[in-house]
Amino acid sequence: MGKLVRMISADGTLTAMAVDTTDIVSEMERIHKTSAVTSAALGRLLTAASLMGAVLKGRDDSVTLRLNGSGPAGVVIAVSDSEGNVRGYVENPIVEIPLNIKGKLDVSGAVGKDGTLTVMKDLGLKEPYIGQVPIVSGEIAEDITSYYAVSEQTPTVCALGVLVNPDLTIKAAGGFIIQLLPTAAEDTITLVEECIRDIPSVTQMLTSGLDPEQICRKVLKKFELEYLDGSEPEYRCSCSRQRVEKALISTGKEALEEMAEDNGTEVCCHFCDKKYRFSSEEIRKLARNL
Repeated sequence: MGKLVRMISADGTLTAMAVDTTDIVSEMERIHKTSAVTSAALGRLLTAASLMGAVLKGRDDSVTLRLNGSGPAGVVIAVSDSEGNVRGYVENPIVEIPLNIKGKLDVSGAVGKDGTLTVMKDLGLKEPYIGQVPIVSGEIAEDITSYYAVSEQTPTVCALGVLVNPDLTIKAAGGFIIQLLPTAAEDTITLVEECIRDIPSVTQMLTSGLDPEQICRKVLKKFELEYLDGSEPEYRCSCSRQRVEKALISTGKEALEEMAEDNGTEVCCHFCDKKYRFSSEEIRKLARNL
């Protein structure tokens, strides 16, 4: 279970959020059996989705991040509810590429830079909100920052990190997002820039024992921060047999009848790897309802 906090500066000029997603990314790695670099890529996207989901107001609201950069990892998807609970999927979970020039996992090389980051927010309205920006770096944090600047005109600082052990388990994962409010003046921007100039990485702060609230205070040490709220997000899939039945029905009567002739079917959830088996008779029953 993760830990997420939201804070605001005492002068009302900015908000800060931070989350420890170590347990979440560990569960993702257990389910998807990801290689080191894809653990880092999907882990970062899950962390960003959790932070972005936590600010949604409606109980049934959700946000979906879809990264398609034409890299060897393929499409990377993360979905969050309004409590920051997330689930995710990477098209090619095992990618083996050299480290980047800094000697670190080459997330950009795995994700690719020739494509887009799409953000879809389902806010219970007739149509979902969809924003799309070109991928800036493929390192994900910079792409999230670009999305906020272009699609929501919100000055944002985003940092995301995943530290993978040699045995491919997750040692630390987390991130933070700082956003300026309309009340922010030029000196606020300058002060934020001074604060973030020499900060340690997110994973360094986590492995040194800092929790999300302490990370916010360390990153914004020149601001007085007030605690707003917090939650304990987790890796949580919303799949169910009923939802799978609806998906099967949507394929149409002819497709269902073909499945029935093939001794039924098995459907596997991309997000949690749970398998749903439907016998021929169960498939025929679904077809009869059409």
